[in-house]
Amino acid sequence: MFKKSDTDYPQPETTTSTTPPRNNVAEPRKEGATIGPSIAIKGDLSGDEDLIIQGRVEGKIDLKQNNITIGKNGRVKADVYGKVICIEGEVEGNLFGQDQIVVRSSGNVRGNITAPRVALEDGSRFKGSIDMEPRVADKQKQAAPAEVKAMPKSEAGSETKTTTPFRPEPSMTRA
Repeated sequence: MFKKSDTDYPQPETTTSTTPPRNNVAEPRKEGATIGPSIAIKGDLSGDEDLIIQGRVEGKIDLKQNNITIGKNGRVKADVYGKVICIEGEVEGNLFGQDQIVVRSSGNVRGNITAPRVALEDGSRFKGSIDMEPRVADKQKQAAPAEVKAMPKSEAGSETKTTTPFRPEPSMTRA
């Protein structure tokens, strides 16, 4: 009696989103090299791409312009130089990050950390020192005095000098 058919009212269309999920900044980038869990390297590593280490490395890792991730299975005995260094495994050696160093909750670091930004997550293990001083180039810019230009001799006498009057300090003794 009061029932209307479903065709009398427009039904909303169901849509599915085709937008891919956003990438998490903390996740390592997919391009780059990977040292798998069965690989062991003794010596120096250098290159021009990001590196993910899941195996063992002994020596020196020098990727100053790139990101380095030491995965949960990674075991490193080396000094590590990188742009952003993320530690999820074990490192025995000094870490030098140009931008940031992050030690995840599963990470274990025995060595010194030098980077402008350092993050130690709850549960991470760390033994060493942390130096968060600005980069050497930034220090030199701040410490360098302003550029002084020589004044021509013709203008040297025309400059007026102002001095502050001498004010002696109040005496600490009372009469």
